[in-house]
Amino acid sequence: MGSGGSAGRGARRAVAEGPEGSEQHLEVRGGQVPASLWAQRGLRKLYLSGVGLRELPDELAALWHLRTLALDGNELLEVPDALCHLPRLAHLYLGRNGLQGLPPAFARLQSLRCLWLEGNFLARFPPALLRLPDLRSLQLGDNRLARLPAGLPRMAGLRGLWLYGNRFEEFPPALLRMVHLRVLDLDRNCIARFPDLTSLSALRLLSYDHNPVRQLPRVGDAVRLVGEGAQEFMEARRERLQTLQQQQQEEEEEEEGIKGPPVVPGNGSPLLENGKGSFAALPGSPGET
Repeated sequence: MGSGGSAGRGARRAVAEGPEGSEQHLEVRGGQVPASLWAQRGLRKLYLSGVGLRELPDELAALWHLRTLALDGNELLEVPDALCHLPRLAHLYLGRNGLQGLPPAFARLQSLRCLWLEGNFLARFPPALLRLPDLRSLQLGDNRLARLPAGLPRMAGLRGLWLYGNRFEEFPPALLRMVHLRVLDLDRNCIARFPDLTSLSALRLLSYDHNPVRQLPRVGDAVRLVGEGAQEFMEARRERLQTLQQQQQEEEEEEEGIKGPPVVPGNGSPLLENGKGSFAALPGSPGET
C-alpha cells in the first residue's frame, strides 16, 4: 500500500493527504519522517510504506482525523502506543514488518474496518483483535499461525479472512461458526481434510490451493472454489445447476398448460383470437372505445 520509491539519494518518498484531498509528497531520510508532518492535525491519509521506519514518534497520536495509515514494508518490531490512540482510523496496513504480536491497547481502534498484517512473525492470534467486532477485512497471510481462538466468532463483522501461508495442520473449528464470512483463504497450509462447510451460508469464495487435501471441500452451490480439482468440480456443478434450472422451467411451463388459457375477470370468457392472429378487444376490456 501507499508509495515507495526514491526521491533523491538516500531518501524515500511518503504521501500525505489532507481534508480536501490534496496530496503532498515528503522525503524520508534515514527512517526519519520530517517533524513538520506531525503538526498537520487535519490529515486523513498517510502512506509511509517502505520508508525504513523502525519507530514512530508520540506525535502520531495527535493526528485524530487520520482514517488510513500505511506502514507496510518497514522495520517495525512492535506497534507503537501512539498508533492505538487514533479514534477514526479505519484502514491500517502493517504487512511485512517484524511484528510478533499486538499490544492490548490495539483494541482501542474501534473504528478499524480493514487490517493487513501479512508477512510478519505472528505465532499466536492477537487477543486484542477479538475486541474489534466491527472489523470487516483481516489479512494474516504468511505468518506462523497454527490455530485460531475459540472466541473468533465474536468478530461478527468479519467478511474476509486471509490465512494463507501459515502452519495450520487441521481446519480451525472456530471457522465453522463464522456464518457471516464471505471470503476465506487457506492457501499454502498443511490441511489434509476439510469438514462440511455448507453451513457457512454467506461464503462466496474458498481458496484451499497447495494443501494436501484428499477430497474437495464440500460447500454450498454459491461458493467459488480455488484449488486442485476445483475447476472440474465447478464445471460439473454448473452443468448440474443448469439442468436443474431447465427442468424447473419445463415443469412450470407444463403446470401453466394444465391450468388452461387465462381468463378475463368478470365474464369468465377466454381471450378470443381474431383471424389476423391478434387478440380482439373484449367487452369491458381496457382500450375499448
